[in-house]
Amino acid sequence: MERSNITNEDAKKDLEGHRKRLRERFIRSGLDAFQDHEVLELLLTYAIPRKDVKPIAKRLLSHFKSLSSVFDAPRESLEAIDGVGHQAATLISLIPQLLERYAFDRQRHREVLSCAKDVWEYIKPKVDKAFESLWMIALDSRNKVLAAEMIQKGTVNRTIVIPRLVVETAIKYRATAVILVHNHPGGSTVPSQADRQITALLKQTLDTLDIKLLDHLIITSSSYYSFAEMGDL
Repeated sequence: MERSNITNEDAKKDLEGHRKRLRERFIRSGLDAFQDHEVLELLLTYAIPRKDVKPIAKRLLSHFKSLSSVFDAPRESLEAIDGVGHQAATLISLIPQLLERYAFDRQRHREVLSCAKDVWEYIKPKVDKAFESLWMIALDSRNKVLAAEMIQKGTVNRTIVIPRLVVETAIKYRATAVILVHNHPGGSTVPSQADRQITALLKQTLDTLDIKLLDHLIITSSSYYSFAEMGDL
């Protein structure tokens, strides 16, 4: 009897360790390195305690053929899979509706940037004033912000712009239009000849992809220079 108890205790520790490692992988790197059955396995750990959920995740994929089909399946069909149960089926059914609500709410609360001053006030708190850096604001067709991301970080007075990074970032967010922003830690917003040349090059490059370069701002904490407002685009 004592020997059996030790074996059960070891199995319980192994299961808890596996669940912990699965969650730690997600915390470290997100779902990119997860296989489809591991995505379901991670989700099921929150609905099915004290049980190995890997076989259940694999049964779901085997029956419904794809991860998306699992999430789209009716709750009753999910419950028919051995080991799923009411609680797990409800959690799985919640995911697509939760994503729809998330997407709707995110779209509803996106900020609209209608002029250079709006851009300056929006981006200024995000920019590290000690170093020159290049930011992209990705916009949808209604000029609502999809994302604002620092593309490159330079030195106290210089950023070397790599057009490929600008293009990759615009495509990543499926932007219809973009606004570029870089700061001058020295306090002057006067564009250099290099600023003008790279703006022209980026506009030409983005035009070939049917992505509009709406503006390029040079900013400081107290002022800004807008290529669009000054007729330089």
